[in-house]
Amino acid sequence: MEWITSPTSSVRRRCQHSPKFLVEEDVAIVKTPRWRLVAAALPLILAACASTGGRPATGPSRGTSSSPGSGTSAAGVPTGSSHAAHGGLAAIRHVWVIELENQGYAQSFGTPSADPYLAGTLPRQGALLENYYAIGHNSADNYIAEISGQAPDLATQNDCPVWIPFAGHVVAGPYHQVLGQGCVYPAAAQTLGNQLSGAGLSWKAYMQDMGNDSARDKTVSTPQGPACGHPATGGIDHTEGAEQADQYAARHEGFMFFRSVTGNQAFCDAHILSFRPLSADLAKASATPAFSWISPNLCDDGHDSPCVTGAPGGLTQADMFLSQWVPKIMAAPAYRDDGLIVITFDEGSDSAACCGETSGVNPSHPNVLEPGKNGPGGGRVGAILLSPLIRPGTVSTVDYNHYSLLRTMEDIFRLPYLGDAGMPQVRSFGSDVFG
Repeated sequence: MEWITSPTSSVRRRCQHSPKFLVEEDVAIVKTPRWRLVAAALPLILAACASTGGRPATGPSRGTSSSPGSGTSAAGVPTGSSHAAHGGLAAIRHVWVIELENQGYAQSFGTPSADPYLAGTLPRQGALLENYYAIGHNSADNYIAEISGQAPDLATQNDCPVWIPFAGHVVAGPYHQVLGQGCVYPAAAQTLGNQLSGAGLSWKAYMQDMGNDSARDKTVSTPQGPACGHPATGGIDHTEGAEQADQYAARHEGFMFFRSVTGNQAFCDAHILSFRPLSADLAKASATPAFSWISPNLCDDGHDSPCVTGAPGGLTQADMFLSQWVPKIMAAPAYRDDGLIVITFDEGSDSAACCGETSGVNPSHPNVLEPGKNGPGGGRVGAILLSPLIRPGTVSTVDYNHYSLLRTMEDIFRLPYLGDAGMPQVRSFGSDVFG
């Protein structure tokens, strides 16, 4: 005899000989070691246990939230435990993450002649994390992991040329992974943005070139400029390749893949923006979000080489972008007081991994055998951390990955750990960086 909660009943009902499920609204949390087999059979189990009883009362229940800004899922699913920020993390109040493209550590930090500002100047001003790893291949799964803790599936590994939704809304295992194959995550799958909003903290994702061609990017016009540009669910991603006047790539930012963000137009419009408001937001600490995600366009992030505009692209272009924008951020009042800048790459040149990522299907990556396609990870990429709280010239050899980045953000802002950020092998940036 096991308990099961149905989305069509407000009382708990017993279903004989069924695995143990916690099912609320449209999400199931599988509570058994045999969760993969159980998840596949979930529709049959629910049908067998279906009841014609009354629907639950409307409105969120105690301890849950149906709003986009929630630290729990829309179904009230807990999103992990959190720990208080430690050391230098406790003093940080503003964070900027800048993501570049497609370079392993040897190509970027190991070849300073290719990018002297990134590989030479910035490490002398902050901390170089030598053993920082991406979590998969290709791009999309890394961006998704960094803001949600969701591991790769076959669709995200292939960069989602068509934005297909997950067929089911089953969230399984200790790391609350959405089961199946898809690009558009159900509303119950939360992001760091939802957590921040739920905690009353501000955040924005700034996407260079988004909205330059509104028909291509599917943006809307807002007082802050173009916003919320992403392919329609089930639609083709027309931003996969660059245009002369618009080199925005929707797959180079993770929030757009989540209905918990895009399902509420006003919420998405307020948070997913172009570069248009960025300079003004930096001018005053009161206008600067607590968390800022910055995605350069397909040229400035180093993805294209050469670029459609004729610019050189690659590391040369990425280095020029950083030399323009990093000093602007470091001059901002919010950075000078208590800021942190993180600069890294989405994926490297091999499938090396750290921090608990292994080959074979397991609870941390239930949808693919190899998160890195040909191995367990996305390769060693390195990262730069800049902050008034970091001793210039710091070098860390501690293993970190993209889930560590998410875990660190959640520690800074005292939020629960989402997805694989809660793995015991994943650590936040620590005294090796801020000591």
